[in-house]
Amino acid sequence: MVRFRDVLFKNKNFTLLWFAQVISNFGDRICQMALIALVWKKAPGSSLALAKVMSFTMIPVFVIGPVAGAWVDRWDKRDVMIISDLLRGFLALVLPALILLNNMPLVYLVIFLIYSIARFFIPSKMAIIPELVERDELLVANSLADSTKMLGNAIGLVAAGLLVNIRFIGAQGGFLIYSLSFFTSAALVGMIVKNHLLKHIKDDLIEATKALEESIRRSIFRELKEGLKVMWGRGDMKFIVGIFSFLMAGIGAIYCVIVTFIQQTFGNATRDLSILMLYLMVGLFFGTMFCGRFCQKFSKRKTIAVSFVTSGSAVILFTQAMKACSSLVLGGALAFMIGICVGPIMTSANTLAHETIPQNLRGRVFSALEAVMHLAFLALMFATGFLDRLIDKTWILAASGGVFILFGIAGFVAEAKRSRLLTS
Repeated sequence: MVRFRDVLFKNKNFTLLWFAQVISNFGDRICQMALIALVWKKAPGSSLALAKVMSFTMIPVFVIGPVAGAWVDRWDKRDVMIISDLLRGFLALVLPALILLNNMPLVYLVIFLIYSIARFFIPSKMAIIPELVERDELLVANSLADSTKMLGNAIGLVAAGLLVNIRFIGAQGGFLIYSLSFFTSAALVGMIVKNHLLKHIKDDLIEATKALEESIRRSIFRELKEGLKVMWGRGDMKFIVGIFSFLMAGIGAIYCVIVTFIQQTFGNATRDLSILMLYLMVGLFFGTMFCGRFCQKFSKRKTIAVSFVTSGSAVILFTQAMKACSSLVLGGALAFMIGICVGPIMTSANTLAHETIPQNLRGRVFSALEAVMHLAFLALMFATGFLDRLIDKTWILAASGGVFILFGIAGFVAEAKRSRLLTS
């Protein structure tokens, strides 16, 4: 039986990758908090300004992602990771100067480039694991990678929020730390030795160029069209697409508004926000674990409906409680509750998707699904960003929670009709 310490401490290559991942996760959280702090400084309380910045971190998912996949499949994964880290490190170094010059359009462009390059790094990081460990170590290695990411994100959020909130560090210092995280990660990945799997950089560039040309010829829009055709051609997939799209639209509607709401409630850019986000993530973790342990005997559709009703109620309760009393302890407990309620939605919907989509179609379908989800997120994020100028934040958050509750109730009704049809 393979043990965790056998993979983490006896496999030098995986240990280096693991440490690089820890550093990368922390850097990502620093960037997230630095962006939030930057918007707080430039446009305090503006959900629309925050939506503009955050959109440049998300657009690369469906614009660059499909092209990056073809490149990564042809190029040596270690080389992709090193080059991606170095490029992002140098780009991140430019951000403090651009902020000093108050050149926000160039800040947006650099952020877009950094997150575009990340679309090459992320699949390479996942794909390199089978090349570094033995087959019987793969499950343990993936478990370590996933648990480390979750734990690193939770701890990184608090550390990043506290660091960026320090006056002499702020957003500019945060981006310098962000840059350093890339260079550190590149150094660690550079020490990985893959023996016969290493290729000559010239051969890699030739293969990468061919892959890029092929991906452009095929067109990402054609790939998305094929995936969408499969999604809308299956009854169960229509339900899954609807759930994911509505959930992401709801999160998009809430995200920027609730961030600026928390900033105004507690009077600081990132310190208390990061602590509340930690409680939320811990809640999500326990929510998914609870669903996996106790919801196996229940209908996944009913589980999703219950989760929408309870999560909508939790959002309304959080908003009203924080409006009446800016208590970090109470806010943390309610943020934890929101996470507990939302977790089962993702777990149940993901399981339904895996049960429904044939294995040979999953790549295209999940690619199209990711694009639809991010478009829904962006659309509602900007919509509520504009509404924030006209309507009080508490009303927007309460309305979003109310829509979640109505969607859950509608899910109960639809599932009841479906059950009657199946039994008749």
